[in-house]
Amino acid sequence: MKLCGKPLRNRANSKYDPLDLHRCFREDGHSGKCEEFPYLRHLATCSPKVAKKIMRDSTKTTGAAWKSEDAGPNRISRWVMLLSDQELNALGIKMDMLKPIVVSKLRDKAATYDQCMNVAMNLTYSTYGMAHAPAPTPEIKSYLESFFGPIVGGSTVCLVCKAPLDYDDFALARRGKAEIETAHSSPRSHTAKNVGFAHRLCNIAQGDRSVKEFYAWIKTILQRTGEL
Repeated sequence: MKLCGKPLRNRANSKYDPLDLHRCFREDGHSGKCEEFPYLRHLATCSPKVAKKIMRDSTKTTGAAWKSEDAGPNRISRWVMLLSDQELNALGIKMDMLKPIVVSKLRDKAATYDQCMNVAMNLTYSTYGMAHAPAPTPEIKSYLESFFGPIVGGSTVCLVCKAPLDYDDFALARRGKAEIETAHSSPRSHTAKNVGFAHRLCNIAQGDRSVKEFYAWIKTILQRTGEL
């Protein structure tokens, strides 16, 4: 599918996001206004929290667990982290003031605008593939399937344990803790092929390992304990 691609002004830009990269992702030649996330239109109506989660997790770094000079910025666009230390310093992000582990995590989360938008599309597609998910509108269904293939209900599984994910579990989020989290097969790659959903406990257990490294670690434990 050829997309419109018309540049859009993002009125919600923060002081940490001076890069005007936003574009229209509706089909080329569309009628009506341009939209950056047309495939989220339905979820934004029936499940606004899920739609916001997809937008946030696909485009933003994770929030800092605490607020201080050495904690780093709280949720900024991933593409901003592609800027040099000097450019970030001009935005008020003083990388030389941060702890090395914080700098490493921020840089690992860097991704281009196009990578982030592809992740958002794929997460939306994966959401509709969960058990008990609402059916997308015909227009959105056609849009997503043109990129990722047929949407099959109940086909979306946890990125880590591979058990089916249930859409109803999104509603179990309490006090910032979601039962379904966005996860990465490899923690240092934010692309559509590498990002998916996982159970919260599975995502925590994986930690900063890749999924393959996590499986190997579990295997050694099972062998050492005689369970395998």
